[in-house]
Amino acid sequence: MDQRKIKKVLIANRGEIAVRIIRSCREMGIHTVAVFSDADRSAMHVRYAGEAYHIGPSPSSESYLNMDKIIEVAKMCKADAIHPGYGFLSENASFSRRCQQEGIKFIGPSPEAIEGMGDKITARRSMIAAGVPVVPGTTDKVTDENEAMTIIQQIGLPVMIKASAGGGGKGMRLVKEESQIISSLRSARSEAKTAFGDDSVYIEKYIESPHHIEFQVLADQQGNTVHLFERECSVQRRHQKVVEETPSPIMNPEVRSRMGEYAVAAAKAVNYEGAGTIEFIMDDNLNFYFLEMNTRLQVEHPITERVVGVDLVKEQIRVAEGHPLPFRQEDLKQSGHAIECRIYAEDTDNNFMPNPGTITHITEPLGLGVRCDGYVYTGYTIPIYYDPMISKLIVWAQTREEAIQRMRRALYEYKITGVKTSIRFLERIMEADDFRKGKYNTHFIEKNQKFLMAQTECDMYCEDLALIATFVDYTDKLEKVRITIDNATARHGSDWKQFGRRQSAYRL
Repeated sequence: MDQRKIKKVLIANRGEIAVRIIRSCREMGIHTVAVFSDADRSAMHVRYAGEAYHIGPSPSSESYLNMDKIIEVAKMCKADAIHPGYGFLSENASFSRRCQQEGIKFIGPSPEAIEGMGDKITARRSMIAAGVPVVPGTTDKVTDENEAMTIIQQIGLPVMIKASAGGGGKGMRLVKEESQIISSLRSARSEAKTAFGDDSVYIEKYIESPHHIEFQVLADQQGNTVHLFERECSVQRRHQKVVEETPSPIMNPEVRSRMGEYAVAAAKAVNYEGAGTIEFIMDDNLNFYFLEMNTRLQVEHPITERVVGVDLVKEQIRVAEGHPLPFRQEDLKQSGHAIECRIYAEDTDNNFMPNPGTITHITEPLGLGVRCDGYVYTGYTIPIYYDPMISKLIVWAQTREEAIQRMRRALYEYKITGVKTSIRFLERIMEADDFRKGKYNTHFIEKNQKFLMAQTECDMYCEDLALIATFVDYTDKLEKVRITIDNATARHGSDWKQFGRRQSAYRL
């Protein structure tokens, strides 16, 4: 196997994932290149990278999704490889193929693997052939309304209509009654066409009380594939993950072992290379079925890194260089418990509307077992053009109970002013009985909405009072320090000492 050392990586992304990739590259001695749009001229990833290049206007379609421009920059600065992060071009088979054609290593799977898993119907067929259990449903695209009606009557309600090229909840509709079939089919196809340029859909049996369980996998070019255990991602809002944890509170060793074996089989079925995730849906009786594969690094990868002790970005790069995996399945163990909360700039009291704006102050939590992957800073203006997630807060502890307490503490310490955030909403999730007992599924937020939202409304007043109290405390301390300094400088008349002490006081 040809092994080629990667010396310079262009990160075709922005935000926290770009900063996170730069950190691993720096530890490996790899030079980094950032790209940025008009809106990201002052972004953190631009400041962190060794080089940075402007690639276009603020809309992602004219910058971060502009394949020609990114390839042009990569060739101009002589980058050996491109890391796509997640989102944008990370699961674009055409971009992976373009990189191959241009002699630039795409740090991710082959275009064939992306295509094989990108189309959900093709993926379902591949998994059935590989012996991986899939949710009962169609293995062909459904376009005719009468055909859809017949199929649903055969499967039995409720069912899910899903976009064949879909993801992230787009082009997805739950159908519980026969009268909803036609309207749901039409709206799902219309949304799929808008989001993915492909209006084909397929139909699956809807699993009641579902849990979203996913397995991280890693595969090298030599044919070695391992899994790095599961993540429980059932705390979701509008099919978007909000909180993730590992290990899953409902998992047992026997089911974990079987799901892990199926995850490896699924990756091998498409000759997968690099880091990927096999997503399963599981019912309360621990029956599970393949949902889809994400052929990229995922947002929630840090909790797996923390529990298993593997830097997934570094392993992606080593695999891209042609190195075999440095461990076997039996070498990997789960240690302790990790939880991740996604911090969004959004107004939770206004239907979670994005809340872009300028951050006037930020204090990130620290301490044992706390990691904060972010990219914003005091004075930074969150642009309107991109996803409103501004950071990920990850905690680790020996037990689940201790991890929840640590997350509560970390969220309490996390202070952001200038924009509204989801921090208080996440605190309430950590306080909810169902979450603390580990008895939850994808209906958790819907079921606990009254508890999660009621306290948030109250906190609008509490936050105002806290800000007033903080300001009074701040000015009181400042005044005391001024008095102390004035007394001290009266005894020690050095102008330089007086200047330095005054500067220290003003920074309080």
